Amino acid sequence: MIRRITLVLLAILVGCSSPGGERYNRKQAQKSLAKLEKPGVALGEFRLTRVVDGDTVWVDGLDASLRLLGIDAEETFKSEADRRAVETDWNAYLKAKRNGGKRPVKIASPLGEQAKAWGKAWFDGVDKVRVERDHPAEIRDRYKRYLAYVLAEKQGVWLNYNVELVRAGMSPYFPKYGYSRRYHTQFLAAQDEAKAAKRGIWAPNVMAAPDYPEREAWWMARGAFVDEFRKEGEGKANYIDLTHWDAMKVIEEHVDKEVHILATVAEIQINPKGPARATLGGAARDFPLIFFDLDVLGTTGLREWKSEFVVVTGHPTFYTNKHTGKKQLQIQIDRASQIKLSPVPGLSLPTATAGP
Repeated sequence: MIRRITLVLLAILVGCSSPGGERYNRKQAQKSLAKLEKPGVALGEFRLTRVVDGDTVWVDGLDASLRLLGIDAEETFKSEADRRAVETDWNAYLKAKRNGGKRPVKIASPLGEQAKAWGKAWFDGVDKVRVERDHPAEIRDRYKRYLAYVLAEKQGVWLNYNVELVRAGMSPYFPKYGYSRRYHTQFLAAQDEAKAAKRGIWAPNVMAAPDYPEREAWWMARGAFVDEFRKEGEGKANYIDLTHWDAMKVIEEHVDKEVHILATVAEIQINPKGPARATLGGAARDFPLIFFDLDVLGTTGLREWKSEFVVVTGHPTFYTNKHTGKKQLQIQIDRASQIKLSPVPGLSLPTATAGP
C-alpha cells in the first residue's frame, strides 16, 4: 500500500511543471517529496501553485496542502446560504453560528474572502517560495496537511507570509496549538502593529468575528500550557508530544516506564460491558487511555475537555486483542491526578486536576 501511494504521488509530481516551464523528472519529484516527509526545519524552495484561502496554500503538486502556522484567517464562504445570511442579518448570522456554545467557533465572513484576496495579491509575481517548519518532528496535522511557514522574496528581501498576514490584519496571531518557537516575538509585534493601525479584523464596525478578545485569551492560555510542557520536557525523552511524527515509536520505547504525553482529547467512549476509553488525538495515530473506574474518568474532567490539551502521566503497556490478536499501546488511568488539563477561560478545572 505504501509503495502504491508513493508511486501515485510521484506521478502527480512528475506531471507538474517547474517555474521555468520544464517538467519535473522522476529524480526531482522524489527529492521534492522526500524533503517534505523527512524531519527537518528548512525544507528548501518550491513553486507555489494555489492560494486556497488566507492560511492554506499548495506547492509543487504535492499530495496535501500546507497549513500555515501561527495564523487563523476567517473562512471563505463555502455555501450561498451563509453568504445570503450575512447579507440579510450579520448579527443573527453570528448568533446562529455560535449557537449558544461556550467557546468561539470558526465562521465564514467577508474578511475571510478579503484574506484570500490579500494572499493572492501578496504572492502575485512570486516564482518560488521557501518552506520551513517550526519543529523537525512536526510534519503534518491530523488532516495530513503539511505544517509550515512560507517565505517569499519581495524586492530583494525574504519575508514570512505568515507574519505579514498578521501585520496586515487579515489574521490574528494563532498560538492555539503552541507558541511559535521561531517567530513568536515577530507575530506578537505584527499583531500589535495591526491593532494600533486598526487594520483588517481590528477595524471598527467591520464584518469579522466580534469575539477576538475571547479567542485570544483562550488561545494564549493553550499556548502557554504547551510552552510549559515543552520547557519541562526539554532534553527528556519521556516527554512526548503526540503531534510529532515519531510519537508512537517513542512511546513504544518507553513501555512500562513513566511517560508524560501532551495531546488533545479526541473522543470518550463508555462501554457498559468493559472499561471506558478516552482517545488522545495524534498526528499519525490516536492513543487510548483506559479507565476501569468510571468515577475516575468523571473526576478527571476529560469529558468536559474534548478538543482541549491535556498532559497524561502513566506507564504505557501493550494490550493484545483476544479476537484479532493485534497489539495496541495504551495507558491505564487509575487516578485523576494522572491527568493535567489545560486552562480554558470561563471553564473551571475539576478540583482533583487543578494542581497547586
